[in-house]
Amino acid sequence: MALDKLLENEAQSEIERIRAEARERAATILRSAQEQAQTLIDSRSRALDTQMQASLTRARSAADLEQSASRLNAGDSGMSKAFETAQHELMAVTKAPEYRDILSRLIAEARSVVPHAEYLEVHPDEVALASDLAPDLAVRPNPAVQGGVRVVAGGGKSGVTNTLTGRLERLRESLAPQVSRLLSEG
Repeated sequence: MALDKLLENEAQSEIERIRAEARERAATILRSAQEQAQTLIDSRSRALDTQMQASLTRARSAADLEQSASRLNAGDSGMSKAFETAQHELMAVTKAPEYRDILSRLIAEARSVVPHAEYLEVHPDEVALASDLAPDLAVRPNPAVQGGVRVVAGGGKSGVTNTLTGRLERLRESLAPQVSRLLSEG
């Protein structure tokens, strides 16, 4: 029996050694797996943080862009309203007593550009006034001409339009910065 015991003890020792080795390998494999899992978790967390930061940056940029667009639209709206008001006021001038002098100057300026004028076109409400101011030319009604005159020559092939609203439109780009500044201050 002593040999049996010896063999059994030796087998038991071998089994314990194999088990200890297996436990050690299992612990190594487990540590390695945990390290890989933690590395993967850290990598994913960093990627998610980066995506979140990029999304926040895009959202802020979109909000800033939308805010700028709203300001621009409000500015454009205010600018359009200001010029509409100016046009309305200029058209109201045609009812004022001073309009006779204004129309006279508009006719003179247009005639200086078109020296061989054949006739004038004015708004139907201003035909009598234009006839008084330019008795040497025929005056034709044209509802499209408002607040000014169109001097025609060359059988209708050439002409110059000189109106108050036309002048405002020609000055619009140069006036826009000043109007914008006034709108932003008020």
